[in-house]
Amino acid sequence: MQAWLCDNPVGVEALTWKNLPTPTPGPREVLIEIHAASLNFPDLLIVQNKYQIKPPLPFVPGAEYAGVVQAVGSEVTHLKPGQPVACLSGTGGFATHTLAPAALCMPLPPGFDLVDAAAFIMTYATSYHALIDRAALKAGETVLVLGGAGGVGTAAIQIAREAGAQVIAAASSEEKCALCREAGAHATINYSEHAPAGTLRDAIKQATDGKGPDVIYDPVGGDFAEPAFRSIAWRGRYLVIGFAAGPIPSLPLNLPLLKGASIVGVFWGDFAKREPQANAAMLQTLAQWYLQGKIKPVIDRTLPMAELPQAYAWMGSRQVKGKLVLVNPR
Repeated sequence: MQAWLCDNPVGVEALTWKNLPTPTPGPREVLIEIHAASLNFPDLLIVQNKYQIKPPLPFVPGAEYAGVVQAVGSEVTHLKPGQPVACLSGTGGFATHTLAPAALCMPLPPGFDLVDAAAFIMTYATSYHALIDRAALKAGETVLVLGGAGGVGTAAIQIAREAGAQVIAAASSEEKCALCREAGAHATINYSEHAPAGTLRDAIKQATDGKGPDVIYDPVGGDFAEPAFRSIAWRGRYLVIGFAAGPIPSLPLNLPLLKGASIVGVFWGDFAKREPQANAAMLQTLAQWYLQGKIKPVIDRTLPMAELPQAYAWMGSRQVKGKLVLVNPR
């Protein structure tokens, strides 16, 4: 097998493409032949030693991938060789093969494209858990999706629309706003027209006829968080997804008091560990939505697995719309 190996987490430039022995699965593991793996923001942080999870060295990055089971461990009963799966195991994806905990593998129904599957679990599970579970989104409510053109943003737009919400998406260019509308947003706000961030609040108010959004989905953080929160509707829910902009905002706590609003943390990874049955049911629902054509990952582009450094560079340019996916030759 071949894999991108990180033995010194100082950045992407330290990764090396190496030949390694193909491993044998342990009792609760499966060996997966990887067809495709998506690039997510944590994949950058982990090779820079900035992620909250720090795997022992050396490790193969790549949190999310899809492929076909080649071999199963002695205690694995729900998977079998030849079965297509998607997996979000945190590491191992940027390779031709990997060992994965069987419990973290999502069996794929017939007709589920493996490139789509590689870009599915993290964004759609996070967005569904956030909007449906944590925010208890109701039909007819208004959702504002910040960073709407990214992977989780486009997934959130699709899920909120499927839930019957009115969806407003914010993005950093007119091209990205157009993508948000294609993904299902009813209206868009171009960040670049509201720098400094002070006028963003006015734009949100205008887009919601003065009421403000009932739910704000924020995977970005940074300077736009406070003006967005100041626009929230009475009893609104502000979903803290992540901080792609870098800085972690500090919100004045009088703001939720004045709006009767809630700041709601969203940590899908821990939810999946603590409530595995609820998570499995959610993934099954999402898989059915995919097969019914209700949701579909937005793929910016696919690149050969050997071009991972170029994929990292493209992600760092902030030009990615949806997800980047690395594919192995078949």
